[in-house]
Amino acid sequence: MQSTMKREDAIKKVTELINEVRVCMFTTIDDHGQVISRPMATVDVDKDGNAWFFTNEFSGKVMQISENNEVNLIYANPGNNTYLNIFGIGTIVVDKEKMKQLWTPAVKAWFPDGIDDPRLCLLKVDTKQAWYWDNSSSKMVVFFNMLTSIVTGKKYEEGESGELDID
Repeated sequence: MQSTMKREDAIKKVTELINEVRVCMFTTIDDHGQVISRPMATVDVDKDGNAWFFTNEFSGKVMQISENNEVNLIYANPGNNTYLNIFGIGTIVVDKEKMKQLWTPAVKAWFPDGIDDPRLCLLKVDTKQAWYWDNSSSKMVVFFNMLTSIVTGKKYEEGESGELDID
């Protein structure tokens, strides 16, 4: 079933799906026009549906965002049949107070010096648009519905999907 949601409901859906998965494929475009994706853990989704990440201020992705700040985030949870694709604008944020607010012990694995690491910065993705697919039925229910579609000749209904216009 295709769905269009109001802004508040769209933000709630984006937040729910991100929190379910946490790790996305964070996609940028390099200076040769090549699409580059890498896994990144989301540390927060704010009240406006924007995703926050910790990163190295001198990394390739930061350089790429300074040249072209359009990014794509792809979250996938095949076990629950839920998927989220976000288009947004990436911004580098160097704000020690915000870093302290979002800091978790897990981030220390990448930044052993903690908040005082001179390479540490935040990357905020201002969510502009998102598309989702949510068929959180069990695999057995999904299989049964697919089988029913094959036997009856009726189109398989995948569950809920839609475009989430956040901006």
